Amino acid sequence: MDPLEIFREAMAGLASGVAVITARRPDGLPCGLVATSVSSFSAEPPSALVSVAHSSRCHSALAEGDSFGVHILAADQQPLAHVFAGLGDDKFAGIEWDWDDGVPRIAGPVSYLRCRRSALFELYDHSLLVGDVTSGAVHGGEPLVYMARKMGWRLERADAQENGL
Repeated sequence: MDPLEIFREAMAGLASGVAVITARRPDGLPCGLVATSVSSFSAEPPSALVSVAHSSRCHSALAEGDSFGVHILAADQQPLAHVFAGLGDDKFAGIEWDWDDGVPRIAGPVSYLRCRRSALFELYDHSLLVGDVTSGAVHGGEPLVYMARKMGWRLERADAQENGL
């Protein structure tokens, strides 16, 4: 196997949450994309790390904007994930959302973080954005999980498994 194939197969075995990252474009319209490369960055201050491909139509809004939203999708939001992973021109048409102080906020995620961009690193074909959390909400529920190149995996709590639940 060549290194790229090894890398792709290895990453396919790594489960991750599915998030929609949103920002306001310079023309004032909302933009968003699906990301599975999202993680905590620091607890002090609370901050998140997001990886965004340069080829994304939302890249410039995220890289040049002051703030962005991170929406950790719920297990039943797989259709929404497909909308934001697609190439449609108006991904916000027909979905419930509003503005949160200049950041598009989508309804119904497990959790939402409003972030102020504090750092940007560009390397290869992606940019890494670090955003300090300024507000948000945790609604709870089961997250949408991506693994083995598929969305919709279900998680089982370890304590439930140990107790035969």
